[in-house]
Amino acid sequence: MTEFNNMQLLKEVMELEIKAVQRIRDRIDEKFAKVVEEILLCKGKIIFLGVGKSGHIGKKLAATFASTGTPSFFVHATEALHGDLGMIEKDDLVIAISNSGETKEILAPFPSLRSIGCKIIAMTGNSTSTLARESDLILEVYVEREADPLGLAPTSSSTTALVVGDAIAITVSQLKNFGKQQFGLFHPGGSLGQKLIKDGIIS
Repeated sequence: MTEFNNMQLLKEVMELEIKAVQRIRDRIDEKFAKVVEEILLCKGKIIFLGVGKSGHIGKKLAATFASTGTPSFFVHATEALHGDLGMIEKDDLVIAISNSGETKEILAPFPSLRSIGCKIIAMTGNSTSTLARESDLILEVYVEREADPLGLAPTSSSTTALVVGDAIAITVSQLKNFGKQQFGLFHPGGSLGQKLIKDGIIS
């Protein structure tokens, strides 16, 4: 395979993912705004529930929310069934991530979540799925195709879920007037912390 073909393949994959994100951006509507509102009104924590590649996205989003002023953490859907449901309380808001909306590990904790009484948001590519039907709100992140030519590996779908989650986290952060001083409080270490110390944001 030539260097030119390698570069072309790289660009094609990136282009497919860029287009998927652009399509989601163009479909932003009041349902997305409602999710932002629910997060702002949440008196507890934001819990991301996932498994597999969606679980990896959930972990990153939980970290982003937490570091930008919204208490949040990730719960692995399988571990939820073995005691981790005890981390979730009535005032929490659960965001369950599954592209198909039929992932059995994601759906299994729902009876317990309903008993706990927390609100549930589905982040899914299938608005008619079981996950969507069983949730209180839906964040539809549908993609026409994965960047993987086999159409199997989560690529475009996981990227769009990440971008949508990031957009919501930063929107919420701005609406909370989360500033550099608060950011510095949560980032005292590493290069970010050193820059904030240098700028006099934290001491």
